[in-house]
Amino acid sequence: MTKAKGTTAPVHAADSHDLIRVQGARVNNLKDVSVELPKRRLTVFTGVSGSGKSSLVFSTIAAESQRLINETYSSFVQGFMPTLARPEVDVLDGLTTAIIVDQQRMGADPRSTVGTATDANAMLRILFSRLGTPHIGSSQAFSFNVASISGAGAVTVQRAGKQIKERREFSVTGGMCPRCEGRGSINDIDLTQLYDDSKSLAEGALTIPGYTAGGWNYRLYAGSGLVDPDKPIRKYTKRELQDFLYKEPTRMKIEGINMTFEGLVPRIQKSYLSKDVEAMQPHIRAFVDRAVTFAVCPECDGTRLSELARSSRIDGTSIADACAMQISDLAEWVGKLSEPSVAPLLKSLHETLESFVEIGLGYLSLDRPAGTLSGGEAQRVKMVRHLGSSLTDVTYVFDEPTIGLHPHDIQRMNDLLLRLRDKGNTVLVVEHKPETIAIADHVVDLGPGAGTNGGTVCFEGTVDGLRASKTLTGKHFDDRAALKPAVRERTGVLEIRGANTHNLQDVNVDLPLGVLCVITGVAGSGKSSLIHGSIRESDGAGGTVSVDQTPIRGSRRSNPATYTGLLEPIRKAFAKANNVKPALFSANSEGACPNCNGNGVIYTDLGMMAGVATTCEVCEGKRFDASVLEYRFGGRDISEVLAMPVAEATAFFAEGDAKTPAAHRILERMNQVGLGYLTLGQPLTTLSGGERQRLKLATHMGGNGDVYILDEPTTGLHLADVEQLLGLLDHLVESGKSVIVIEHHQAVMAHADWIIDLGPGAGHDGGQVVFEGTPAELVKKKRTLTGKHLAAYVG
Repeated sequence: MTKAKGTTAPVHAADSHDLIRVQGARVNNLKDVSVELPKRRLTVFTGVSGSGKSSLVFSTIAAESQRLINETYSSFVQGFMPTLARPEVDVLDGLTTAIIVDQQRMGADPRSTVGTATDANAMLRILFSRLGTPHIGSSQAFSFNVASISGAGAVTVQRAGKQIKERREFSVTGGMCPRCEGRGSINDIDLTQLYDDSKSLAEGALTIPGYTAGGWNYRLYAGSGLVDPDKPIRKYTKRELQDFLYKEPTRMKIEGINMTFEGLVPRIQKSYLSKDVEAMQPHIRAFVDRAVTFAVCPECDGTRLSELARSSRIDGTSIADACAMQISDLAEWVGKLSEPSVAPLLKSLHETLESFVEIGLGYLSLDRPAGTLSGGEAQRVKMVRHLGSSLTDVTYVFDEPTIGLHPHDIQRMNDLLLRLRDKGNTVLVVEHKPETIAIADHVVDLGPGAGTNGGTVCFEGTVDGLRASKTLTGKHFDDRAALKPAVRERTGVLEIRGANTHNLQDVNVDLPLGVLCVITGVAGSGKSSLIHGSIRESDGAGGTVSVDQTPIRGSRRSNPATYTGLLEPIRKAFAKANNVKPALFSANSEGACPNCNGNGVIYTDLGMMAGVATTCEVCEGKRFDASVLEYRFGGRDISEVLAMPVAEATAFFAEGDAKTPAAHRILERMNQVGLGYLTLGQPLTTLSGGERQRLKLATHMGGNGDVYILDEPTTGLHLADVEQLLGLLDHLVESGKSVIVIEHHQAVMAHADWIIDLGPGAGHDGGQVVFEGTPAELVKKKRTLTGKHLAAYVG
């Protein structure tokens, strides 16, 4: 088709779909939000914590995209997939495939490592199976998740209509260390912590949680007939003790029920030691800490691999040596290998390893357990998989990708986001850091406040337009904290000597007490290793209170009132005022609505279709039985109290008929950390990462510790909220506490009384103290990376 001069080419119908349109979104606190997002551009969503950013990006746009993709599979396949409900929204148009790269910690399975979580280990195993000498087998011979087994026996085969029995042998060569079963560590159980041998089982000899006399676990041993339940354990015969402690699983009838009897030691190993210690309930974790000693496996020296797998080498390097190398060094080693028969594999492996370096994770090693990565590191490891992807026209959704990054590394992260966009992808980022907001093509600012005060679009447009707007983000966009004219004097020091956890190089440092001390340095420089590895957390007066980034675990039944212990004084106050039992005022106990069991909603599973949650018709979402709602305290029933925001509840419990000092103290702490907008009964599952961490901080502030250790408390905080956090840190110091903060945010650094900067780089290039002194001295000297960035920040 020829085109006349001066006329514009007609737009092809397929090119007219260049917007993602959202109309009438009402998920969580969103109030009929409508936005139009340009495709193949970088859009940043900002606004105070709790304003509805995640509700719009993750729970609406990304959730609907994933739901629609799931619906393209057959109903048989859908039966094995999680069922996703359609978000509450009028119109969602122009969606593309969404890939979510969030901050969820990686699974803490003991056998999961950085190498297995990405494709790096798989490629490395193939490489060693081709080039390793001596040749020991296929790639599974180098896998610590595959055990070596062999066997022989008769098999029945069909031949010419007859069944013939033949003897067959088989063997599988795996790389798993037989002693530690691919875990890298072994555990020894201290038998004295399992039972008191001076007592009999009937007298309560077992001291393991859940093994009390009369319970099922106790009856398993007492009713087995293998031991006498009335005889002290120290008087058992050799045979009885062997059966009691180590007997193999055996089916038997106990109290008329068919059960499997198993010795105490293997039973403890299966029920407690195969799980991640960090994820256990506090009382079980205390038992494991007391009864079990973990040591590096002496047979594989912690490499998880069998002797055979470690014997095969390429240029003198085994696969265990390769996995233990820092990834930046491993990339260099792979780059020097030259073998035409595996050239595509070498190229692909080298690109993957280079992606790690590019993304600022070159300091990790492939054998690092995945469960030990921070939220920010986990998110960047997930990014590695997408950087080399050939997919285009995909929507990438990021949740604060700059978390845990030093200002020096944020620039590299920005480059990566722009690279993904320039490949023709739509990039949606939820972010608070001005450095990342500044590179956006399009900005959506949500607010004006948080919770019920948020959920509306305050601004939509360019970064310059945001700066000129009168929104909270616009006003604070160019905020810069100034250096303090005078710093506080220390009242003492906490000595750390010869610290060598992970990459620390025999660090000696004095942490000042009675002041605000900030530990900083690039990601991977050894900050967390120095503090968490050298200072033990303890409770009680004079102890240490540590608030780290491990997420709060809670079901949809948990809420701020149950997590902080606030519900306890409220229930007692209601019970006392009405002369009834406190259990009536818990939706998880006797007071629950019988129709929805205290959930407030009824979940209907529609098989292969998306499940639906509907408000309970009996209690109308109030979660309590109607009879309970007749009891009042201070003129309100329990459901009305749980529907109050924290700020309103603080005033309610402060004076008058409803005066409850115990509840008021907890609520004041929640206000101090900036959670005044949360409602007391809001499910924990709806809280953002930053809200959860501040809720944890509010809970710990009531402790008796003298030293507070905070790990990146600015995570998930809006520019306007950082000011309030600095006020809270000052309040803690002025009340006589010592505050140690691991932080990258320049505002917190500028506000510190003392800074300890670790570096100079990450991994084996870090682990040293490169500066200690006041922020003013650090800015003046500008010798370290942190010094240069802080000087630029304070102008």
